[in-house]
Amino acid sequence: MTKRAVLLLAHGTPDKVGEIPEYLRNVVSGRPMPQAVVEEIQHRYALIGQSPLTEWTMAQAKRLEGLLNGERVYVGMRNWRPYIPEVVRQMRAEGVTEAAVICLAPQNSRTSTGLYRRAVEAEAGELKIDFTAGWAEHALLAEAFAERLRVALEKLRAEIGENPPVLFTAHSVPCRTIAAAEGKPGDPYATDARRTAELVAARVPGLKRWYFAFQSQGASGGEWIGPTVEGTLDALAAEGVKHLILQPIGFLCDHVEILYDVDIAFKEHAAKLGMRLERPESLNDSAKLAEALRDLTGKAFARL
Repeated sequence: MTKRAVLLLAHGTPDKVGEIPEYLRNVVSGRPMPQAVVEEIQHRYALIGQSPLTEWTMAQAKRLEGLLNGERVYVGMRNWRPYIPEVVRQMRAEGVTEAAVICLAPQNSRTSTGLYRRAVEAEAGELKIDFTAGWAEHALLAEAFAERLRVALEKLRAEIGENPPVLFTAHSVPCRTIAAAEGKPGDPYATDARRTAELVAARVPGLKRWYFAFQSQGASGGEWIGPTVEGTLDALAAEGVKHLILQPIGFLCDHVEILYDVDIAFKEHAAKLGMRLERPESLNDSAKLAEALRDLTGKAFARL
């Protein structure tokens, strides 16, 4: 008897500041991490209270489940509880035979999507899975972001009397992880991220000036892809930009890279440049996002 379900995959985040050392060991696969880096991450989490990533991911799962035909939606995290291997084993124990697996990182990358996929496949056993490798160009994803952006633009436009420019962002990754190597093509992540930005911008009437940057470069050695948000803010300030909207299109809900990096660090950087920086509401439990996930689920079930 066939029993289908959906498995949503996300990065994961600790519930308490004291859990951060263990969490960071998971992120870097057990490699040593300088104590100064651990303390800085703890400081950032303390400033925002806690990351709501798990809460929002569960809310996304519940909203998606309400759109399906009785199929259950599970959630697995790569770096924190509930861990992907444990959830896949739970699915098998509960009789699931086929699963649509969707990574909540729409832009495909070996450093994210690939790792999630391997974690699922390692525990799948007889469970038949369809893994959505990337959905950066999904029309409903672009519309979900555009929906949030239009509201923020209209609000700021009403205050300043003109259309402000927009800076789209996605999380940076090390250059070495996306470069072509050993006869293999380069990683699609950077192209995917920019493509999402293009599709969102095209859905916002009156948006004439927009830019793109990679945020939250890591502390590990080596070069990370850019341009950086800080460098982009510097350049825009030099051009006389006084008002700017920043929209992260690589993240589907609030977490530390938005609540600290954007709402605290980037806003402070912009303020020092004499620039006002605003951000649209994150997708979080957006109904349009749920529609996108339902569409991806339907296509995955059709392939199984």
